[in-house]
Order: sequence, then structure tokens, then C-alpha cells
Amino acid sequence: MSPILYSFRRCPYAMRARLAIKSSGIRVQLREIVLRNKPSEMLAVSPKGTVPVLTMPDNKVIDESLDIMLWALEQNDPNNWLAGNPVAEATCALIHENDYVFKKWLDKYKYYDRYPEYPQAYYRTKGEAFLEKLELRLHSTQYLTNENIGFSDVAIFPFIRQFANTDKEWFYSTNYYQLQKWLSNLVESELFNSIMKKYAPWERSEAIIYL
Repeated sequence: MSPILYSFRRCPYAMRARLAIKSSGIRVQLREIVLRNKPSEMLAVSPKGTVPVLTMPDNKVIDESLDIMLWALEQNDPNNWLAGNPVAEATCALIHENDYVFKKWLDKYKYYDRYPEYPQAYYRTKGEAFLEKLELRLHSTQYLTNENIGFSDVAIFPFIRQFANTDKEWFYSTNYYQLQKWLSNLVESELFNSIMKKYAPWERSEAIIYL
């Protein structure tokens, strides 16, 4: 029996988990969910109700996206994503800033009408501090840790994609030229497109879908 991944196509956390699993080549059942109607099977194994959630045949559960990435790549890493040492201090700090600082401003920028304390441009400016940091790194290497795609690129780029898509005209009018190129390379990759296929929400009676 294969592991089961509960996922939501547009969630950046779920994206990075799917990318790592797909890259690893591990056979995993995919269950696309609807966030407003989460299946009881998922909530039974992970009551916090967020995706992604990976359940194993032995009932082990992994419900943090970075842990799912590491689980997959530590078993098989054909694209050498772990070569940049994702537990190195600098890499950990970058991913931590993405997840716990930048993500806050991303949400407020994207859903600014829910945060009327400031205009949308204010939240965008706050998020730009992280964009500037990435742009500076990308002046030295093609990707965030070296000349090849690595763990940190995959962990971070779904969030930058979401930020850019909030106002594409603005993003591509900026001077973040290296960041734009980096994002385009990742978004246009065959791997990314392979994990962004659209599936109907999972139903118990339907045939198994594999990632």
C-alpha cells in the first residue's frame, strides 16, 4: 500500500511537498481536498486540518510540509536537492524567514481588504524586504544556494509565485530581474507543471490517483 497525501492544489505548502515527492519518484496516492469541506479521514489523522498531510501504511503521519520534503528526499534525491544542505544555518534562516515573516506580509498583501489598517501598497512594501534579499543572493548564483535548483528554492518559490501573481504587472515592472528569471525558470519547469494538474476533489468511491 502506498502513502497517502492530502493536498490542495493552490496551497504553497502543499506545492512544495508535492514537488519533493514527485522529484523523489516515490509512489504516493494523491487526495485533492476542498478546504471548506475537509474529509473526515484527514481530520482523524491530523486534527489541525491544514495541508499537506502524509499518512503512511504503518499509520505514521507527517503533517508539516518541510518534513514531508525531507522524508521524500532522504529516501531518494535524484536531482540532488539536498546538496545545498537544507539544515545549514543560512538555508534554515532563509526558509524560516519565508515561512514566518514573509508569509505574514504575503497574506496581508493578497487579502488586503481583510486588513484595512493599512493600504495594500504598505503590505507589499513590507514583503519586498524579503524579495530584495533573494534578489541579492541571485546576483551571485543562478539559484539560492548554488547553480542548480536546491531544497531552499523549492521550499520558497511557491510563496514568491503567489506574491508575484497578486499583481503581475507590478512585479514584472520592478528591478527584481534576477528574481523574475529565477521564478520563471521554476514556474515554467516540467516538474512544476506536472504537480499542478487539476483533479476533482477526492471521493471515497473513486479510483486511486497517484502523484
